[in-house]
Amino acid sequence: LTVDIKSAAKKIEELSKAYGLNVDPYAKIEDISVGMQQRVEILKMLYRNAEVLIFDEPTAVLTPQEIEDLIGIMKNLIREGKSIILITHKLKEIKEAADRCTVIRRGKYIGTVNVKETSEADMAKMMVGRQVSFKVNKGEAHLGEEVLKIENLSVKNNKKVLGLKNFNLEVKRGEIVGIAGVEGNGQTELVEAITGMRAAEEGKILFNGNEITNYSIRKRIEEGIAHIPEDRHKRGLILDYTLEDNLVLKVYKNEPFSKNGLINRNKITEYSNEIIETFDVRSGEGGKSPARSLSGGNQQKGIIGREIQSNPDLLIAVQPTRGLDVGSIEYIHKRLVEQRDSGKAVLLVSLELDEILNVSDRIAIVNNGELVGVVNADETDENEVGLMMAGIKRGES
Repeated sequence: LTVDIKSAAKKIEELSKAYGLNVDPYAKIEDISVGMQQRVEILKMLYRNAEVLIFDEPTAVLTPQEIEDLIGIMKNLIREGKSIILITHKLKEIKEAADRCTVIRRGKYIGTVNVKETSEADMAKMMVGRQVSFKVNKGEAHLGEEVLKIENLSVKNNKKVLGLKNFNLEVKRGEIVGIAGVEGNGQTELVEAITGMRAAEEGKILFNGNEITNYSIRKRIEEGIAHIPEDRHKRGLILDYTLEDNLVLKVYKNEPFSKNGLINRNKITEYSNEIIETFDVRSGEGGKSPARSLSGGNQQKGIIGREIQSNPDLLIAVQPTRGLDVGSIEYIHKRLVEQRDSGKAVLLVSLELDEILNVSDRIAIVNNGELVGVVNADETDENEVGLMMAGIKRGES
């Protein structure tokens, strides 16, 4: 199969111009931003003369500006007569981009509405089956002493180059500090260094005044660090274990759950039932259900219950609401605020800018592994944080 590169590049240039995509046909994929890579995906469909384009959660890794651009591109495509199916759980995007919206709940068709005539609240009610509050209710933060202090931390990524560079941050009792940034800008390296899953190259991690930079993962857990991981399947659960066994993964070695290496099954059941009840984890056979049989939302509630039940001084929540419906999101946000109000420290890492702005008290913005700046959530907005995510420091734009 031979391809005439010049004429292919010419066609790509023409398509790119016609739809406002601004893609350089000769650019290397590894050198362009995630937002540009998304545009290349769209070009691939247009190059093959596709008439129906399906966008499945297309904004998950984009900055607010890139999301705005993408919605503009979708509108261009519609004007040219293309048909678009947009799969998303972000109601704001449905309002901005869609004409009609079909709601599915638990695999069942709920209804189709005209987007212009339907409020976000009404669509949320269709998605969840009840009224949902979009506003995170939280009072003023009452700060205590410093729980986590990160000093000049540098960490290598999987490519063996520095993914996090000379990073500094503190988190105090009674506050939620959000980490904002486009995916792949050092968040993973930061979290894995704090939790002990990745070694630090340079710098220090202090927890309650003690240096823990070289502590084992178990020792960090025992000291009072809890972690809601980004990937609930790979890092949060053992899918073939029962829900009950997953809920005691951190404590099964301790009394009263085991003694002299012998498991006390009754105590484990008792403890896990308490988490299941408190955090409303729904499953077919309660604690005896295999973890993989639960819905994503209930798996997440189980992980959150396990981590909070361990009564940590620091709760690290990474993408805690990824892929969940608006009802589960509301519930999880309440739990994070409860932690903060009970005098714990919370580090929230999320790609959802709405979530960061709504839930956090302070926001640390990362770009290319570096700290761009820290702002108070009530003194900033989506636009400013979006610019900082793109690497523009406060006051530079």
